[in-house]
Amino acid sequence: MAEETNASGQNQQRQGDFVKGDFSTILLSVGTIIDSTIEPVSKALALALDSLTTVAKQVLEGVNSTLGAKK
Repeated sequence: MAEETNASGQNQQRQGDFVKGDFSTILLSVGTIIDSTIEPVSKALALALDSLTTVAKQVLEGVNSTLGAKK
């Protein structure tokens, strides 16, 4: 009887370990997918901000030269 209870407990523990391992694999996979999705988006965002900085600088230089010429 004690052996049956022991064996039953071990089976439940093995199933629990399997579920934990499965869950951690899923979390790792989801993290990898999110990371691989965010990386290109962040690069595109950085390029867009760089372009906006360049355009803003050109606009300010144009405004400065226009106002400077009126003085």
